Amino acid sequence: MGLIKDLFKGDKVIWIIFLFLCLISVVEVFSAASTLTYKSGDHWGPITQHSVILMVGAVIVVLVHNIPCKYFSVLPFFLLPLSCILLLFVMGMGLITGDRVNGAARWMTFFGIQFQPSELAKMAVIIVTAFILSKLQEEDSANPKAFKYIMWIIGIVFVLIAPENGSTAALLFGVVFLMMVIGRVPWRQLGKLVAFIGIVLTIFVGIIMVTPASKYRNVPMMHRVETWQSRIKGFFEDKGAVPAAKYDIDKDAQIAHANIAIATSHVIGKMPGNSVQRDFLSQAFSDFIFAIVIEELGLLGGAFIVMLYLWLLIRAGRIAKRCDKYFPAFLVMGIAMLLVSQAMLNMMVAVGLFPVTGQPLPLISKGGTSTLINCAYIGMILSVSRYVIQKEEQRKLEEQENADEQLQAAAQALVIQAKEFVNAENKAEEVAVQ
Repeated sequence: MGLIKDLFKGDKVIWIIFLFLCLISVVEVFSAASTLTYKSGDHWGPITQHSVILMVGAVIVVLVHNIPCKYFSVLPFFLLPLSCILLLFVMGMGLITGDRVNGAARWMTFFGIQFQPSELAKMAVIIVTAFILSKLQEEDSANPKAFKYIMWIIGIVFVLIAPENGSTAALLFGVVFLMMVIGRVPWRQLGKLVAFIGIVLTIFVGIIMVTPASKYRNVPMMHRVETWQSRIKGFFEDKGAVPAAKYDIDKDAQIAHANIAIATSHVIGKMPGNSVQRDFLSQAFSDFIFAIVIEELGLLGGAFIVMLYLWLLIRAGRIAKRCDKYFPAFLVMGIAMLLVSQAMLNMMVAVGLFPVTGQPLPLISKGGTSTLINCAYIGMILSVSRYVIQKEEQRKLEEQENADEQLQAAAQALVIQAKEFVNAENKAEEVAVQ
């Protein structure tokens, strides 16, 4: 028991949430990876690979949560330039060679290992934003310079990520905006930013939706405009106006089969391993795994997963509230908001409340880079919680020592008063005898 206690330190609730997400991931990825099993001919191959990644991720959590959280502020100094260089390399290779997966150049292979540089960029931006906000805090709000520094950084990273992965870039920008709100950046600056984004986004979407996609095919970094158009139009299309007999299920197969999976789930679902739509959803083990979760575990299972992510956010908020320094507080909130926002976006896509995007469900979807980076995030949250617990224990120890010193001083004072009283009585007796 002592070894386990020493190995798994930090907030126990975060450990429990992490454990539940990993267990659900193993079960549901094993069930949802039928298409991978069919292609490879290996029944155990997909789940074996995913289980190994989760075990490596668990090791990363243990290692990272033992690192003092103050050292995380050093990461952006080399992680941010590295991720920008890798993003430029991936973008350049996509433009030069046309080497893309599902129409996007997001992955690169290094010594046989495939990973996404955007995941490193997300981590770097979250940490550097927390660092800037912590260093530029003033009495009533953050220094206005914090907004300028953060916008330069997020602007550069946004431009590098958006052409190949617009949803990731938008998600990261939204989380950074929320961090600036929590970091007390002046509302005047945030208001101007919201107005500017609203105007630019309206003009950009309007031009894209009006102009034929063929016009953009030869324009650099605009090759995904046709995909954006089809997803936006498909989301706002009134499918109820199409008669059931004329409905083309192959037109938006992912959305259609996800809706069928959810509609046939009921309260308790079909139980793990009994999904039908996993054989029709090409991304059942990643982008649409929440639909498979609801089909197999029912509405109760889906609600339980939503509760886990919300519980993670609430717990992170409590940890941040107990921090006595700005950097760990901003860091833990930034990480929690990133994980929960990505989870909610994935769930909204699966249930048809948002246009289709390529966002995996954190710690549940099958993945390599994203799973390992998410495990590192959990390790950072646990590191901050471990720092908070140590500080509270140290403060209690100091309070106990102060209380003991005060008690000892009071006892000494009583002894002195008793001696003085005895001396006074002795003198009184001597006077009475004389």
